[in-house]
Amino acid sequence: MAVVSPCFLYSCWNVERFADEALIEVFSGTGGNGCVAFRREKYVPKGGPAGGDGGRGGDVVFVVRRNLRTLAHLRNRQHFKAENGKDGGGSGKYGGNGEDVIVPVPPGTVLKDVDSGEIIHDFGKDENDFLFLKGGNGGWGNIHFKSSVNQTPRKALPGKSGEQRRLRVELQLMADIGFVGFPNAGKSSVLDRFTNARPKIAPYPFTTKVPYLGVLTVDDRDIILADIPGIIEGASQGLGLGIRFLKHISRTLALVFLIDLSADTYHTAFDTLFKELECFSPELVKKPRLIAGTKLDIEGTGAHLQELKEKYPEETVCGISVFSSEGLVDFTTLIIGLVNDAENAERKRTMERQP
Repeated sequence: MAVVSPCFLYSCWNVERFADEALIEVFSGTGGNGCVAFRREKYVPKGGPAGGDGGRGGDVVFVVRRNLRTLAHLRNRQHFKAENGKDGGGSGKYGGNGEDVIVPVPPGTVLKDVDSGEIIHDFGKDENDFLFLKGGNGGWGNIHFKSSVNQTPRKALPGKSGEQRRLRVELQLMADIGFVGFPNAGKSSVLDRFTNARPKIAPYPFTTKVPYLGVLTVDDRDIILADIPGIIEGASQGLGLGIRFLKHISRTLALVFLIDLSADTYHTAFDTLFKELECFSPELVKKPRLIAGTKLDIEGTGAHLQELKEKYPEETVCGISVFSSEGLVDFTTLIIGLVNDAENAERKRTMERQP
């Protein structure tokens, strides 16, 4: 486990105007039409066919851009159409191919069919460029239809039509650690202290309405932290902010359950949160995790922390205070160990899946 110095280097990004879903329509290009033309040269009064083929229509290609963090750009532009192929010309000239349309998406994006809900592609598993729709082929010019019985064919083919699809684009945040807790549990304060992210902080529930990301840099290593909006009992059934933000936890490597030690529910909070995550997805509760009691600077919370340690002997339980800095160095060490364990487990699962 890495040794953590009390001095940290912090950097971050802040997800403003967060957009995690978008509906878009994509069109591949139609192929160009073939041409009917004949050679018209001096001393060749009966020239043969010379109509060129149409060009191929452009493709629809999705490309991961790591500088993108939301899907806001897809809400501003909902139609993506590739260029049509150019028509063929005389003298055997082929029409030019249409330009592809590139749709940029952030890492963690999932493409779904609007009607069926079928997952078409998951960029959390494969970040390579994804050719989704191919453009239509260009039509043949009359040069292809010459035969022994028809020296002057007046036939050419139209270009093949492009394809059209409506997609639901969803983003699931890619983070190393996901902060899970009730509203006002101190998640935003912890992220604010550990990174330069500036989530809204106030002493009332549901301050955080959108996920925030921050980067904790220790010993030249970046660890991405995600502050997920507060979960309430019944969130897995859609209550409160509900499923919309629970889904973002699924892509994190590990979880930190933040428990407000000054709240009346401190002794039941972990059980309730665990149940909500398990109802949403049993896989979530299999992730490496730790329990962090917050607001340790408030009188009486030290005893509450000890109660949690005794109640959950098989869990890693620690206490922190953002305001007095108590426990922050040990907390950071635990986070690094948590990420290391999660990465090792992921590598092991990958090796087991290989033939």
